[in-house]
Amino acid sequence: MTMMQQSGPEAAHKLLDFVNASPTPFHAVQAASARLEKARFQKIREHDDWEKGLKAGGKYYFTRNQSALLAFTIPQNWQPGAGVSIVATHIDSPNLRVRPVSKRAKSGYLQVGVETYGGGLWHTWFDRDLSLAGRVVIADKSGKFQSRLVKIDRPILRIPNLAIHLNRGAADNFQFNLETEYVPITGLVEAQLNGSPKEDAATNKSASDIQGNHHPALLALLADHLSVSPELIHDFELHLYDTQPAVLGGLNNEFIFAPRMDNQFSSFAAVEAISTFANSSSFNVLEGNVNCIALFNHEEIGSVSTSGAESSLIPFLLQRLSPTPAAYAQSVARSFLISSDMGHAIHPNYTSKHEENHAPIINGGVVIKTNAKQRYASDAIGSFVVKKLIEKKGGKVQEYEVRNDMACGSTVGPMLSKIGVRTVDVGCAQLAMHSIRETAGAHDVQNAIDLFTAFFEGFSELDKSLTVE
Repeated sequence: MTMMQQSGPEAAHKLLDFVNASPTPFHAVQAASARLEKARFQKIREHDDWEKGLKAGGKYYFTRNQSALLAFTIPQNWQPGAGVSIVATHIDSPNLRVRPVSKRAKSGYLQVGVETYGGGLWHTWFDRDLSLAGRVVIADKSGKFQSRLVKIDRPILRIPNLAIHLNRGAADNFQFNLETEYVPITGLVEAQLNGSPKEDAATNKSASDIQGNHHPALLALLADHLSVSPELIHDFELHLYDTQPAVLGGLNNEFIFAPRMDNQFSSFAAVEAISTFANSSSFNVLEGNVNCIALFNHEEIGSVSTSGAESSLIPFLLQRLSPTPAAYAQSVARSFLISSDMGHAIHPNYTSKHEENHAPIINGGVVIKTNAKQRYASDAIGSFVVKKLIEKKGGKVQEYEVRNDMACGSTVGPMLSKIGVRTVDVGCAQLAMHSIRETAGAHDVQNAIDLFTAFFEGFSELDKSLTVE
């Protein structure tokens, strides 16, 4: 590695490792769990009676459906009714997902049927070196079943553009049909890989037999990576991803060129902040709130799922920590939630897309996101808290509010605020949100970590000095 490649903020390099290991939410949860385990967090399970065993000074985490994660630390003087200081993010990103019946072939090509997930800039997926990652349900030798993660590290799929000679208007008005003109190719038809429908259809196959739904070569590739026979594969959730790794870029390595910055950037920062805080001297003497991070799935499609922000994850945590109605109400009133999702940096080629006084820049510090229609949950109290926390670390604050003639996006903050917990929406600025390759700031990684660390260290004391009736 050259010196230029090695330069750049340490936190940014750690983010690159996290993103490159996490092509799917399943892998992101796995990577986050590994970091928490390294910080000596104890894994607990929702179906266990774990609340009776919580200890002052304890560090715990649990996952749900391999695709959402909550981690929390217990202060020395903890009692039911204490507040919870929460950093909430999401770990899903727009992508393409393999259909339950993906086997397709046309004009001599093997193809894989896919479905779009979220609101992607889908034209950016053309002519990319794509592969597959996700989870696979397999049978073991004892006849039991387990869900295992898989990540194929080489390009096996591609969505080729149509040559401009065959589509003369593409340069001026590039349009395509997501159903008929957006099917990846994965190989060339060969007799042994493309049997006739009669050969593929088995009238006596079991309900969990998926062998006829996908190309045999694809199932064989998955089986090889999992060291099982193809017949032991009973189902899967596979996502397409770009095999080009996340890297630092720019003349001074000030940029991050990467997939899934929205919102693995915030998720990594949350994991890193609570892991570092939990092993610091501050944690051993801290009083006040439980500190918590929540990494949700399915934000890009509305958060309505068992692992999304509208699920029972946060309410159940609050209830299990404070099980009586009075203690639960006290805990909600004493809690505070920072919803962290990436924000829109001003684009030098499209400056008119921002309100002139609300134009965040990359590496300019954490962005507070405000919307009068409550598409973001920020208000003056939440903004004040964030500013004071950033001030403690010597950081900078930016403000973002959408133009009146444009629609405003949203994130997990507004839906979580319905619990009654005070909430503020923040993020760091990036370009090309929802592209297959996004651009973020290398120095903003530490800016986000600093905010979350200050939150875990000092929110309870700051809250004592703030009176809001």
